Amino acid sequence: MQKGLMLCGWEHACAGRFIEVSDMAKNLALPASYRIKRMSLPAALAESLRERILNGEFKEGDALIQEAIAAEYDVSRMPVREAFRELEASGLISLKIHKGAVVTAVPTDQVGELFDLRALLECRLLAVSVPLMTADHLAVAKSLLVELDDAYHNRDVGRWGGLNWEFHKSLYIAAGHAQTLSIVQNINVQTDRYIRLQLLLTDDLEDAEREHHEILRLCEARDVEAVVAYMHKHILDAKEHLLLALRKSRSGT
Repeated sequence: MQKGLMLCGWEHACAGRFIEVSDMAKNLALPASYRIKRMSLPAALAESLRERILNGEFKEGDALIQEAIAAEYDVSRMPVREAFRELEASGLISLKIHKGAVVTAVPTDQVGELFDLRALLECRLLAVSVPLMTADHLAVAKSLLVELDDAYHNRDVGRWGGLNWEFHKSLYIAAGHAQTLSIVQNINVQTDRYIRLQLLLTDDLEDAEREHHEILRLCEARDVEAVVAYMHKHILDAKEHLLLALRKSRSGT
């Protein structure tokens, strides 16, 4: 049995080790935003590290030292290695020989390409989804929008990306296109940190809030043509604002 697991009192199961939220929060002494849900240890580590990358604690080009991460979380290096592989698969880090794990810096033109893909795939999902939406689908979307508005008003940056994606996803779920939704979710993971950066640098929170409410209103009206056009503009406008902010940030101006 690993020392870290004995000290933290984490449970075991036949499929792997599992973590109690209270034990993790108490023994790791990490901020609330790093607390991790009950899941396999490598997945839990990956989720915690992902949030730390997305909220800017680990910046582009930063090295993640396997031994240091293992010591911080009081675990062996094996689950850290597995967590790194998961983060690499989602595009957040790259694993380099003799250098270890490095937080990726997505080139500006590639960030733009990711938003172009979002516009293409999300609008396609939305067009299929809107006619199939039930009152329950719309209720979920409305509830998520209330949470997102609250996060904006309180400047709770750590919740912006996740809630933004959950709101968008709630508009597409009725389409039933699981594979496309999975691709779109992966794109959103890669763009999450840049969306947060754009909102922080440009203070476009009011525009984002207003546009989300209009998207939901058009969905409720079942106006497929109008909502698809509006979503397309919503995503590409965010792209243009982000690329401008990103170029200024990276140039130091």
